[in-house]
Amino acid sequence: MNSDSDLQIAGDILEVPHLLQAPREHPATVAEFAGLARSIAADRSQWEHLVRYDATTRWYHRLRTGPGYEVWLLSWVPGQGSGRHDHGPSAGVLTVLDGTLTERTERGTRALRAGAQRVFAPGYVHEVINDALEPAVSLHVYYPGLSEMPMHSPQCSTVLPREAGAPAPAPTP
Repeated sequence: MNSDSDLQIAGDILEVPHLLQAPREHPATVAEFAGLARSIAADRSQWEHLVRYDATTRWYHRLRTGPGYEVWLLSWVPGQGSGRHDHGPSAGVLTVLDGTLTERTERGTRALRAGAQRVFAPGYVHEVINDALEPAVSLHVYYPGLSEMPMHSPQCSTVLPREAGAPAPAPTP
């Protein structure tokens, strides 16, 4: 008599090559990008020595690139913010490494403390600001790599117009 309980595996199942997937060298899914950010966050030796604080502008450093993605490290002194923006065609993962950042969207405001992660789709409009009394550090993964960062009016969800003939602003993570 055959039943599910009669199933037995003979030999080493790990020797069946078609059941194994080769590990990927680079992330390809949202979960893998979030995992990449968590693994970098957990290993302070990968980023802590690179962090700089600039009182005049947000500091940023491209930490890593891969096929179609970029990883950026940013520091935020108290009072610094991104302005209301989206990331064009890029999806992303924002991970707070140190301190606390505040994210503002049309849906409300939330405090993001060290360890917090936000995953966002292309076109997601938000503003990130350090309104705490201590500096903060964040990690940003963009897929595809960041090619634009349209700024939005604080009052509504429209993209701010540029003056005729003015160059497009360079994206800053």
